[in-house]
Amino acid sequence: MSAYAVNKLCRLTLHDPAFRERLRTTPDLAVGEFPGLSDEERRALLAGEVGTLFALGAHSFLLGYLARHALFGLTQAVYAARMRQGGNRA
Repeated sequence: MSAYAVNKLCRLTLHDPAFRERLRTTPDLAVGEFPGLSDEERRALLAGEVGTLFALGAHSFLLGYLARHALFGLTQAVYAARMRQGGNRA
């Protein structure tokens, strides 16, 4: 598990508009090329499973940047619901 890489991706999302646009337009490529992510983290990112990423050690504040920019199908409401589920999708 590489929570650092997930946190770094989230922070880059906030500070790099070009990277954020790549996540919006070609998420598979942008996430696939990002160094240090495990396969599980890549799958969770692409599915917008922030609860799973949080359970794996990613920081909730940084994960919030994904919802802030409506990436991976996330909205503020979806983000909140998935964080409450904590990765336990029923």
